[in-house]
Amino acid sequence: MTSGPAIRALLADDDESFRRVQEYMLSQAGYRVTSCAGGQEALACFRDELHDVVVSDVRMPGLDGLELLARLLASSPDTPVVMITAHGTIETAVEAMKQGAFDFLTKPFPGEQLRLTLERALEFARLRRENRELRRAVEGRFSFENLVGSAPAMKVLFDALELAAPSGSTVLILGETGTGKELVARAVHHNSPRREGPFVTLNCGAIPETLIESELFGYRKGAFTGASAERKGKFEVADGGTFFLDEVGEIPLHLQPKILRAIESGEVDRIGADRPVRVDVRIVAATHRDLEAMVAEGSFREDLYYRLAVIPLRVPPLRDRRDDLPLLAQHFLDKMIRRTGRTALRLAPDVFALFDRYPWPGNVRELENTIERMVVLSREDMLGAENLPEKILGAGVSGVAGFRLPPQGVSLEELEKDLIRQALARHGENRTKAARDLGLTRNTLLYRMQKYGLR
Repeated sequence: MTSGPAIRALLADDDESFRRVQEYMLSQAGYRVTSCAGGQEALACFRDELHDVVVSDVRMPGLDGLELLARLLASSPDTPVVMITAHGTIETAVEAMKQGAFDFLTKPFPGEQLRLTLERALEFARLRRENRELRRAVEGRFSFENLVGSAPAMKVLFDALELAAPSGSTVLILGETGTGKELVARAVHHNSPRREGPFVTLNCGAIPETLIESELFGYRKGAFTGASAERKGKFEVADGGTFFLDEVGEIPLHLQPKILRAIESGEVDRIGADRPVRVDVRIVAATHRDLEAMVAEGSFREDLYYRLAVIPLRVPPLRDRRDDLPLLAQHFLDKMIRRTGRTALRLAPDVFALFDRYPWPGNVRELENTIERMVVLSREDMLGAENLPEKILGAGVSGVAGFRLPPQGVSLEELEKDLIRQALARHGENRTKAARDLGLTRNTLLYRMQKYGLR
């Protein structure tokens, strides 16, 4: 445990000898322990003084452990509670976890197991508090809809957004696939004077080339075979609001002059119409492509590029904002909680270490999909490493056999320590499985963990 004020632990168990043993061990580890013989006494002690962590037996006379758990979480939902019992059953464990217990231990357990479990519980509670504080800070500073982040690269984006959104100028959003460019476009619209007008989206890369002109500009009845009625294009639908041209780099070259004219003149020509239609729209465009390179090679008009890129905004990839991973992961988990109603869902601490080692080629969208997959494919509320896809579990571990010594050298000890940590995180701290992945016996792994001071 780290130095500082003693951590307050509340221990509730009707077995006096067990209480004495655990109270002594936790006190030796630096905890300040309040020991109670039953649930009602524990509840009164908790109300008198808020504790950092609670350990409670399940079966106690009077107020049992599950009822105590429910009352504790009702008054202090962020306090981690570890349940223990000598009558452990799968049904009891599942019920305790469903009600919000952090973990469940069955007596008898090794002397160090409770202390290690409490350390994990406290670390999880700390991460959850930090995530909430970060989210609150971000929401207080940056009121942009659904945009989450506090990394330096995101603060640069937020600062630019604050200036760009109310200006009315054309905005070009640049960034890799999955970084959240449409969310940025919506933030521009909802923080602009046009917020009461429509926000219209057209994904230029998702529409066949033969249809994109009619989607953009509309058509007159009888203009071509199948045009049985007059139809407005997206430019007209967006009148008075914002028109978001997603993947603008996919627009065919022959249509680009018409788009340029619509932006500059505020007029669109429906297919087959005799006269143009006036529109008042703000253009926000986005692309994952290098438009300057496309201009150089002749596949994108230079005049259109400069008309779109009046205010360029670059959305950073997730690998450049790793500090936001816990915040984003909790944000997406909260969305799944609202969708599923599973209020006890939470991410185990070992998940964040694995997230940090993965390169996230699909960016924020891939992270959101990963969280959704973890929730959907797990019957448990605690989502750990075992719920992650293999590509994330293997990140940073594969390719060790082909490792090349860098010119500046490497610390063999640090490399070995890192591999041990990764193997343990992959298997939820299961040392037998971690040893197998490292090609070691379990005793050899334990020796090396002790050698390096790894718990």
